[in-house]
Amino acid sequence: MAVIEPKVPDQEVIRLEDDQTISFGSYAVKRKQKADGFEVNGNIYNVKTHNEITRLEKNSKLLFESVPGSAVRHFKASEVPAPPEVPVPPEVLVPVVSFELEGAGDTKVTLELEPSQEYRIFINGADVGSAKSNISGKVNFSVYLSADPQAIRIEKV
Repeated sequence: MAVIEPKVPDQEVIRLEDDQTISFGSYAVKRKQKADGFEVNGNIYNVKTHNEITRLEKNSKLLFESVPGSAVRHFKASEVPAPPEVPVPPEVLVPVVSFELEGAGDTKVTLELEPSQEYRIFINGADVGSAKSNISGKVNFSVYLSADPQAIRIEKV
């Protein structure tokens, strides 16, 4: 089971990886842990995590939440060229969120993205369907987790 081990007291639940992605959270701890003010590229991240919930905020706005708690690895939000089946010019970039997720059992994931947009959800490369964000931009989906990481990818349609 991959759990971020404490290195620096206030940074024990979040870290910047060599590939400039963020890893955070722990589903194995019962005591609430948090790290506030973790800065990456001018953005401020706050994390709260334990076995019941993991929550990541970016600049005081919800970015990720899982119930129960989870361990998130290599979290990245970026823009990539649209896949060939999407009818847009090749120079158009589409928003993509990707990460690896570990946990214990059935887990509800909430991401705050763009309001009233359609997103495709992929788990371990398999297209598991689409979800439309609500008026505040929240997208919800469920995934069954274990200590084996699940590769999650969310693409704007």
